[in-house]
Amino acid sequence: MVRMLLGIGNNLHGDDGIGNYIASRFRARGWISLDCGTMPENFTAVVRRHHPEVLVLVDATDLGLGPGEFRSVGEDQIEEVSIGTHNLPLSFLIRYLAESAGQVIFIGIQPGHLGESEGISPAVTAGAEQFIALLAQNRIPEIKSFKGREKRDERGD
Repeated sequence: MVRMLLGIGNNLHGDDGIGNYIASRFRARGWISLDCGTMPENFTAVVRRHHPEVLVLVDATDLGLGPGEFRSVGEDQIEEVSIGTHNLPLSFLIRYLAESAGQVIFIGIQPGHLGESEGISPAVTAGAEQFIALLAQNRIPEIKSFKGREKRDERGD
């Protein structure tokens, strides 16, 4: 069984590089991990060649959560939360890749800052490490699903 992780993002824009960070750090038996940069469409042939049982795409997305929090996002909600730094809409890419994978899962991680900066913020790095641990332990079903922008009260709860 082959499983694949596609990390998406732009390392030059702060927390938008979190997908790249995850792809470069994640290593687990039975997984292929690829840093796709800002052009994940360039990796469709690799996905089609391997026909993974599970394909996970991870990118910074505006979920309305605290920096570093992450959710599994349904295909019908991706355009609502996408930051839009990619050439091809992610929803279109996912529909295309679904033809070559048993299951496609999109994971969005809430960024803290997206401007040109000196890397990924500590809160987002911590969230990425939590996600990597869940993925390495095959605990993907434990990841909460995105149910729309969550309202936070004035205390930040």
